[in-house]
Amino acid sequence: MDKKQIHRELQFKAMRSSGAGGQHVNKVSSKVELTFNIQESAGLSDREKQRILLKLQSRLTNDGALVLHCDEARSQHRNKDLVVKRFFEILKNALLVPKKRRPTRPTKSSKEKRLKSKKITAEKKASRKKPDLGR
Repeated sequence: MDKKQIHRELQFKAMRSSGAGGQHVNKVSSKVELTFNIQESAGLSDREKQRILLKLQSRLTNDGALVLHCDEARSQHRNKDLVVKRFFEILKNALLVPKKRRPTRPTKSSKEKRLKSKKITAEKKASRKKPDLGR
């Protein structure tokens, strides 16, 4: 993954943010929309593209683009920084390969310990019974 190349391929669009904010929100375009087309990226290898497309399938548009929005800050520049940071975090998590699980077996001592505790519990419950008067 070539971060610099990917950063050059990002497309940004500024728009008016929604919600409360008085006059300021009506005259300033502080919301930032980031668009990144995964299939046309030169900063990712084919294997990385396939992995990202598989992992982020539900977040992609029909043409394979990832779209993120940010309107947390009042400043467009701050929102742009936040959305880029979030984008690279999402990419990093999508490219993580989970460690392969190796099945394990219980140890001999753990088996013995379990059986011993079962026996103690069984004896405890058996001692609560009413005695059988020689039938």
